[in-house]
Amino acid sequence: MLNSLNHLTLAVSDLDRSVAFYHELLGLKLHARWDNGAYLTCGELWLCLSVDAQRTPILPQHSDYTHYAFSINEGDFAAFVARLEQAGVVSWKVNKSEGDSWYFLDPDGHKLEAHVGNLAQRLAACREKPYKGMVFFD
Repeated sequence: MLNSLNHLTLAVSDLDRSVAFYHELLGLKLHARWDNGAYLTCGELWLCLSVDAQRTPILPQHSDYTHYAFSINEGDFAAFVARLEQAGVVSWKVNKSEGDSWYFLDPDGHKLEAHVGNLAQRLAACREKPYKGMVFFD
């Protein structure tokens, strides 16, 4: 049986640009780099960047809602968002859920989110105002 998410691999078109984005701008820890890839971590999450000649940036309006959310402390949120906005990072969605979130794009158009909160907080908010057809299992 599965017991956790092992790693996430993102296809990138420009390794230098992506390493700068994830390591220097977002602050992920860089562990290894080679001609066509890099390994980074964010907490326990292992992130692999892999150069793929077929990868082209995708505009948010041409992709689905799939995105990758990273946790951030409430006290760090405003400065983080300001830093990304100052660097010209594009936001793709306005937050409408509980907890602060900022939705942004990486250089290849992968949809990302910085989120303050956790599943327990989300479920508590949903118990107060459930989504249409929502059923709880705990």
